[in-house]
Amino acid sequence: MILFIHGFGSCGWGGKSLALRRHFGLKNVIAPDLPFDPRQAGEKISSILRRYPVSAMVGSSLGGFFATWLNRQNPLPTILINPALRPHEKLGPHLGRHRRWCDALPFSVTEDFLASLKAMHRNQLAPEERYLVLLQQADEVLDYREAAAYYREKDLRLLPGGSHRFDDFNAHLPDIADWLGQVGKIAS
Repeated sequence: MILFIHGFGSCGWGGKSLALRRHFGLKNVIAPDLPFDPRQAGEKISSILRRYPVSAMVGSSLGGFFATWLNRQNPLPTILINPALRPHEKLGPHLGRHRRWCDALPFSVTEDFLASLKAMHRNQLAPEERYLVLLQQADEVLDYREAAAYYREKDLRLLPGGSHRFDDFNAHLPDIADWLGQVGKIAS
């Protein structure tokens, strides 16, 4: 089973999770709506990992940050899509009220929110962690070079053009399936 972890201000039922469900099968992908608070989101994802036979994760943006944080104790093969590295710094200028894009539910970015993200930051990865990192070089939100440097020892794909939302995600599903098959976890 694949666990999809959505990004900041997003929902589990979005374009990437639907594409994953179409490609791998509805029963093979779980994509929850996460709580806004980073600690609660981490607890929810950890609970899902205990309850379901998850054998791989896919994390997009802030979801990539959460997946990397989770891999510190129980590494799973993980696909990262334009992952956030230091969201506590990137979101600092965005303190205040926001609305989730998928359903307009309000939430706030507070100092406590940022402190929780900072506490989850990892300075380095373990050699046994397996990542496929997909970075579009025209990401207008995050500097792809930071993620490329951080994940340089992992399976890194630098893709010209694109955007933070990761353009043409469907075209990369066969590559994702091949990679998961190579690490022996899931095949389409």
